[in-house]
Amino acid sequence: MRTFIKNLGIAFLGGCIFSLVSGTSVWAELSQNELRILALEEKLEALTKKESKSDSSSGKKSGDGYIKIKYKGPGFEFRTADGLFSTKLVWRAQMRYTNPNRSDPRSIGNFSTREEVSNFELRRVRMKIGGHGYKPWIQYYFEVDLQPSKSASSGNLGDRARVIDWRITVQPWDGLGFRVGQWKINFNRERVDSSGRQTFVERSIVNRQFTIDRQVGAMLQGRLFKETHADLRYYAGVFNGEGRATNNDDGAHMWMGRLQWNFLGRDLKWRQSDVIYHKKPTASLAFASAYNEGRCTRWSSSGCGTLDSAAFPMATGDIDRYRIDQYVQEFAFKYKGLAIQQEYHWKNIKDRGMPTQAKINMQGAYAQIGYFFHYLIPQIPKGLELAFRYAFVDEPKAGAAVFTNKRKEYTFGINYFIAGHNNKVTVDYSHLTLDDALVAGNFEDDRIRVQWDISF
Repeated sequence: MRTFIKNLGIAFLGGCIFSLVSGTSVWAELSQNELRILALEEKLEALTKKESKSDSSSGKKSGDGYIKIKYKGPGFEFRTADGLFSTKLVWRAQMRYTNPNRSDPRSIGNFSTREEVSNFELRRVRMKIGGHGYKPWIQYYFEVDLQPSKSASSGNLGDRARVIDWRITVQPWDGLGFRVGQWKINFNRERVDSSGRQTFVERSIVNRQFTIDRQVGAMLQGRLFKETHADLRYYAGVFNGEGRATNNDDGAHMWMGRLQWNFLGRDLKWRQSDVIYHKKPTASLAFASAYNEGRCTRWSSSGCGTLDSAAFPMATGDIDRYRIDQYVQEFAFKYKGLAIQQEYHWKNIKDRGMPTQAKINMQGAYAQIGYFFHYLIPQIPKGLELAFRYAFVDEPKAGAAVFTNKRKEYTFGINYFIAGHNNKVTVDYSHLTLDDALVAGNFEDDRIRVQWDISF
C-alpha cells in the first residue's frame, strides 16, 4: 500500500513538472504573438499619421473637425478647415406697426381720403445665405423673401416666397473684379443700403421715383489708389433693364456707371448710422448715371413698373417705348457717432409712344442726419440715436404733365440699437405734404411707424 501511494505521488509530481515546463513554452509563445501584434499596430499608426499629413498638405482632410461651425453674429458660419469653402446662414424678421397710410401718399386722393388704417405687418421675413468657394475672393450670395406682405383683398395673390438676390462676385484684386447675377445694382446709396441697415423705418419718398432697384446682368468694379486722398471706387455694368427675374425681350440694355471718391482715404460701407463709432472722419462723394430703353419707367423689388405721371396706354409690342436718362449726386459722412447722408436725383423720360415724343422731367433729393448723443451726454443710453430727414420730389402731375407737383417729407426718428443693426427698435414720425399745381392747393398728413428689426 505504501509502495502504491509512493508511486502515485511520484507520478503526480512528474505531471506537475511536465505541466510547468509545457506552460512556460505556451506563455513564451503567447508573449511573442503579443509582441508581433503590438509591432503591427505601431506600424499601422505611423502609416495613418503619414497619410493624414500628406492629405492635409494637398488640401484634403478626412475625419472629425474638417467642417468648423460657429456663430458669427448674425448667423451661423460653416467653414472648411483649409478655409477654401464657407457658408453663412442668417434669418431676419422686420416687424412693423403703421398708422395711418401704409405707403407714401402721392396724390390729392391719397391726402384727402386719409387711410384710417392701423396696421401690423411682417414687412420683411428673409433667409440669407452667402460665403465663398474655391478661393476667398470668389464669393456668392442669395436672399429669399419668405413672406411678402399682401392686402386683405388680394387673397393668396403674391403669397409665395421669392428669390430677390442671387449673385457671384469675383474680386482677385482690389482694383479689378466683376459681379454677375441679380442684385440691387450700385447706383445710389439709399437703395443699396439694406432695409435692415437704415436709419429710419423706411427709405425716403425719393426712392420710389428714382430707384433702379434689382436687375439681372454683369458689372465690373474695383477700388483704386486705396487709402490715399485719391481713393476711388468705380462700378460699370450692363443689365436687362426689365427688373427682377425678367428676361430681356429685345436687343436693348440698361447701362449704369458710378464713381465714388473716398476723399479722406477711408471707405464707407453700404449702411447708415454710425453704429460702430468711426474714430476718424470717413466720407465719400459719388456721381452715377443710368440709361435704359424699354417698357419700364420705374423699378421696385417687384420688378418693372410705371410712374403715375407716365401711365399712358401701351400698344401691343411697344417694348421700347420709354427712353430714360437719370443721374444722381451723393454725399455720405461718418465721424464719432455722427452720420450724414444726402442724394440729389434727376430723371428724364422720353415717351416715344406719343406723337410728339413727350418728355417728362423729374428731380428729387433727400438729406438726413443722425447722432448718438451719448457721446455728448453720458447719461443718455449708448445705443440711442436721434435722427432727422428732409426730402422732396418734383414730378409732373398724373394726367396733366404740363403741371409740376411738389411733395415733401419731414421725418424725425429714434433708434435704440440693442446689438447694432442686427437687433434694433425704430420709431419715426413723418409730416408729408403735397403742393398741387393744377388746383393750386396744399395738402398734408402725418404718420407714425414703430419697427423691430432682428437678425439671427
